[in-house]
Amino acid sequence: MMSEYAIHLPRPHAKQKDFIASAAKRKVVRAGRRGGKTVGVSIYAIEEFLKGRRVLYATPTQDQIDRFWLTATGALSEPIDAGVLYKNETRHIIEVKGTENRIRAKTAWNADTLRGDYADVLIFDEFQLMAEDSWKLVGAPMLLDNNGDAIFIYTPPSLEHRGASKAKDKRHAAKMFSRAKDDKSGRWEAFHFTSYDNPHISKEALEDIAKDMTALAVRMEIGAEDVDEAPGALWERKNIDEYRVAKMPDLIGVVVGVDPAITSEGDETGIITVGNAQEDHLYILADDSTQGSPNTWATAAVTAFYRHKADKIIAESNQGGEMVASTIGQVDKSVPVELVHATRGKYTRAQPIAAAYEKGRGHHVGVFDDLEDEMCLWIPGNQSPNRLDALVWGGSYLLKVGDLAPSSLVAFV
Repeated sequence: MMSEYAIHLPRPHAKQKDFIASAAKRKVVRAGRRGGKTVGVSIYAIEEFLKGRRVLYATPTQDQIDRFWLTATGALSEPIDAGVLYKNETRHIIEVKGTENRIRAKTAWNADTLRGDYADVLIFDEFQLMAEDSWKLVGAPMLLDNNGDAIFIYTPPSLEHRGASKAKDKRHAAKMFSRAKDDKSGRWEAFHFTSYDNPHISKEALEDIAKDMTALAVRMEIGAEDVDEAPGALWERKNIDEYRVAKMPDLIGVVVGVDPAITSEGDETGIITVGNAQEDHLYILADDSTQGSPNTWATAAVTAFYRHKADKIIAESNQGGEMVASTIGQVDKSVPVELVHATRGKYTRAQPIAAAYEKGRGHHVGVFDDLEDEMCLWIPGNQSPNRLDALVWGGSYLLKVGDLAPSSLVAFV
């Protein structure tokens, strides 16, 4: 009956055809912004639906559903209008009446919202923003009924956008892509294309937009490259990994470095607890960085101070230091806050701490993915992220390196 009606599918470009035609049970698609990944997977979803399969499309937010839903409803408009297909705009469902054959689009910012369903084809769009559990604990079992297929689509997030991810490991999508690329069984297949591979967007516009982005952001979000280390970054992952430890030794001193966000709705406030031991070894004990009001981050800093039995909280006087001291004093007047004054640029201030890591004197007590991303992806000259700055404040103070000079000690006793 469906064959009596025209299906208005967009014409896929060459890179979209590659993953649509693949017979792999698990496909991982890494593509640049506006590269056509969502339209491509919409075509794939409709074709699978027309084969009689049950398709579930999941993406982090409601806004991201719109393009998929527009493509799906447009392609199937004739059988929908004729009443052959049932459409529910509220629940984003298109189905053959009286059957299990359907397309449904859902948000999956919270993995548990996917529960209670099953699918023959499961699609995760913007997978890099989702928690790992959305696939490992919830999504995979949904394919058990009919040995279903899954496709994962993502754009490598630049450092500025990694904070939007709900994943514990911000590189989980990149690691899945790498595993799929190395798979020799044919069960997994990896696909990569850039924003430039979409023939329907202006190359001139892409070139112009790239001028407003950092070179690293262009590589990641336009070129769709998974970059773990930026050329020119002061830290290397191999040094962090090589000298990582499971537990800390006896420490001489412990401080909590704080670098506040300018606004409560913007970047996170960096809150990094560091300690030092004999022979000038630096130990990173905790990352309690948080986004929120001044009271929120001040409470987190004070909590870190007591949890790690720190000597004091360190903050820069140049950038809102007095405000930091005052805000922390409102939470707990007994916590000593020392303000340090930096006379040189951030690159110069960070160099001695990076040098300590190069010499094997920087140790992470455990894994701090967000901090380590900032360290290995920050390029001097770009705006430095808050966790990194908090590390530099605390580390420089303890190791007595760089140009940080004590400005004042504020104790609210």
